[in-house]
Amino acid sequence: MTTILRLTGISKSFGGVRALREVAFELRPGEVHALIGENGAGKSTLIRIITGAEAADSGVIEIGGVVVESNSPSRSRDLGIAAIYQQPALFPDLSVAENIALGLEPNGGWRRVRWAERRERARRLLRQVGSEIDPDREVEGLSMPEQQLVEIARALGAEARVLILDEPTASLSDHEVARLFRVIRELKARGVGVVYISHRLEELPQIADRVTALRDGAVVGTRRMEEVRRAELIRMMVGRELSSVFPKIQVVPGDVVLETRGLRCAAGGVEGVSLAVRRGEILGLAGLVGAGRTELARVLFGLTPADAGQILIEGREVSVESPAQAVELGIAYVPEDRRRHGAILEMSVAANITLATLGQISRRGWIDRQREREIAGWFVRRLGIKAAASSDPVGTLSGGNQQKVALARWLAARPKVLILDEPTQGVDVGAKAEIHRLMGELASEGLAILMISSELPEVLGMSDRIAVLHRGRVAGVIEAGEATQEAVVELALGHGPAVAEQAEERTTP
Repeated sequence: MTTILRLTGISKSFGGVRALREVAFELRPGEVHALIGENGAGKSTLIRIITGAEAADSGVIEIGGVVVESNSPSRSRDLGIAAIYQQPALFPDLSVAENIALGLEPNGGWRRVRWAERRERARRLLRQVGSEIDPDREVEGLSMPEQQLVEIARALGAEARVLILDEPTASLSDHEVARLFRVIRELKARGVGVVYISHRLEELPQIADRVTALRDGAVVGTRRMEEVRRAELIRMMVGRELSSVFPKIQVVPGDVVLETRGLRCAAGGVEGVSLAVRRGEILGLAGLVGAGRTELARVLFGLTPADAGQILIEGREVSVESPAQAVELGIAYVPEDRRRHGAILEMSVAANITLATLGQISRRGWIDRQREREIAGWFVRRLGIKAAASSDPVGTLSGGNQQKVALARWLAARPKVLILDEPTQGVDVGAKAEIHRLMGELASEGLAILMISSELPEVLGMSDRIAVLHRGRVAGVIEAGEATQEAVVELALGHGPAVAEQAEERTTP
């Protein structure tokens, strides 16, 4: 069978670190070839080499049977390669039509812009991916899935033969994922080859034809998707058996640390939430997109203060009007978007870890760098953060290690309550297991944890109790031993037997 992309013996090193070792990979027309591996396995480096952003130290790249002697981003585009990343690379202040035109229209020289033709081409390409987005809309106002469709439409306009999708479903709802998969199948039917990178292993049987696993920069194996199960994929990725991705430690919960009574916030859509989290307990917070989970976390952390109701810390009513007040009260919050709010990627690991406790390591406006390094070093060892040095920028770390740095920052503040919003989003299965292990250890040490997650297996596997939100209210609370995916979904949809008034009575242990 013919191939449109073939890599042979691709190797790449950065200093003394070997990122890729003799990697072989091929993609056929009309095929979805999944590429999996833990963070740091070499996936991103391989993609940068394919797209010409990096040059391989050795090896051969062939496009359509022709050896590419000197690759570059412009050369790869001319050869029909397009990459769409987790964060779409569009210009937010330009219109959809203008963004699609970039890279499709000739550069240089003075020429008249044919706006009518530009808009019509944008409409035609968007229809091909099943979208009716107005070409005159500014990209800034588009949702994440809409931006992805614009990028795919632009790739179609460039007549891409190879489409690389890097974590395309990380921030999509189930409905949006289904629509993206329909678009991918249509691209397959036209002969486009798709390299599909995802940590969501459960998606792969729905969309992939073959799967290749990378580990430590080398190919572990390539299998037909129909021949391999999830457990084997995990073994290929991490090189060991995972007895459980959810290593839950059983802890006898103590006294109530955080309690809310009829908590309301009109701006956040929180409607009379009553719940309690005990010392040593992981309370899972489940619900559909828009149910108010993140909004509740923001209220508890003082980002959008409550309009009514009560917040109690260790039985004492408190007012949380700002994050500074929340920190003083012992509330810590690791947000969902670690790149925007969880960690400052340009700053060092040490600076990030001590950011919430600067008062403890500074005097008269001067930071004690020795103390900063000591604190950071302790958390690097405690949380198993993989960094060459605590002086390294956080942006150079893998996603799982960035999440650990964000977690370390708040653990350094010695909180009583830790709110984790999507703690393992976008990290590989090995990093998930490590973060889950840390959560279990922290709970066993007496920390009260409120965990927000869209992944039902994570909610079921790590929670002691599960509070389900529906339209800003607690629809019900389920003990972990009695919880099933069906029961959680029923409550999330508002179809469960419990109504909000009954739920308020059941949430206090």
